[in-house]
This record gives sequence, C-alpha cells and structure tokens, in this order.
Amino acid sequence: MTQETQVRVSKKFLYVNRKAPYGTIYALESLEVVLIGAAFEQDVSLAFVGDGVYQLTKGQDTKGLEMKNFSPTFRALEDYDVTKLYVEKEALEARGLLEADLVVPVEVVSAQRMAEIMEAQDVILSF
Repeated sequence: MTQETQVRVSKKFLYVNRKAPYGTIYALESLEVVLIGAAFEQDVSLAFVGDGVYQLTKGQDTKGLEMKNFSPTFRALEDYDVTKLYVEKEALEARGLLEADLVVPVEVVSAQRMAEIMEAQDVILSF
C-alpha cells in the first residue's frame, strides 16, 4: 500500500502598486488582495513604483477626502509573513521622498533591479 503525499506548491506573486493611495480604488484593492494571497500561504511581494510610493508615506491626512486612511494597514503585512516590499529608488527621488518617509521597512531598489525582481515572479498583478 502506498501513501499519497500532497505537496503544496506556492507561486510567487508580485503586486505592483502604481497609483496614488486615494482618488481610485486601486491601492486599497491591492492591499486587500495581498492579504488574501498571504492568508493562502502564497509567496507574496509588493512593488511600489511611480505614484504608488505615496501609498507608504507617513502622515497621510484624508479628512478632506472623507476617506479612511488605510496606510497603517501596511504595518499588518508582517503578521501575514509579507516582508518583501520593494520601492523603486527613482520613484522616491522624483517625488522628493526618502526611505525614512515611509510607514514600513522596505527595500529600495533601482529600476533595473525592480525589472529583475519582476522577471523572477510567477504572477504579476498591477494596480
């Protein structure tokens, strides 16, 4: 008699965040999908490029927008073992931001390195 062995294969998912945090649903939807993927034990990474870097900035004030500030939720990612957050160096610099301006620890990478990270993924979802 043989015993069946199930092997759980996780895929590498990269969620690319390109949009500013408010004014569209993209940023919040991305965060929700990331948490779902992580809950199913997938290998989840996030990339922040272009205006997407604003999603991680400290001190967001959303009172005038009548929207909830969801940036503190990024701190919960570590609880879901989501620790690979990449921010494009050129996007930070173009917006006058530093790594210290962000709400969570990230790896700041060049555009070239970001392309390499993207190449290594099984699935890329862009928001």
